[in-house]
Amino acid sequence: MNDYFAHETAVIDEGCTIGRGTKIWHFSHLMSGCRIGERCNIGQNVVVSPGVVLGTNVKVQNNVSIYTGVTCEDDVFLGPSMVFTNVINPRSHVNRKHEFRPTIVRRGASIGANATIVCGNEIGEYAMVGAGAVITKSVKPYALVVGNPARQVGWVSAHGHRLHFDPEGRATCPETGERYRLKDGSVTVIND
Repeated sequence: MNDYFAHETAVIDEGCTIGRGTKIWHFSHLMSGCRIGERCNIGQNVVVSPGVVLGTNVKVQNNVSIYTGVTCEDDVFLGPSMVFTNVINPRSHVNRKHEFRPTIVRRGASIGANATIVCGNEIGEYAMVGAGAVITKSVKPYALVVGNPARQVGWVSAHGHRLHFDPEGRATCPETGERYRLKDGSVTVIND
């Protein structure tokens, strides 16, 4: 008996590791050698390639392909039809499997619908990538990025609210009251 749910149309190759409480929905394919953490949700028509690692409580919306070289830490959100790449200069007639560039999505980050993540970049913890954005360079923790190519337009809290910093570089999440500091172009949580 499995400790996870898989819809009858899902294809799960031998050699996958799937955590307790994970749900895998219609027409999704988990390939041999991928590792899926506990309490993940894998939406419809998702492909998880060999070597991909998803942490605990990762939410993958419909129509996402997660290619070899991608690691998503705990609590990551991957929006509908967002795209990862794993080769910088793909050609059908040239085998570049030895040139895969790793991409890491840090804890709590969210990637919006139809965004594209060019390989070899890191999405910082709790960063938010707007819908349709094209990531061509790494994104700082708590950064809000939008556009093509993506540019940073602000900062967000761990709960996804826009942060507004006072002249001393302090901001408060309106939902949780958690406090943040902006210093030297980076945001950190203020721990009292």
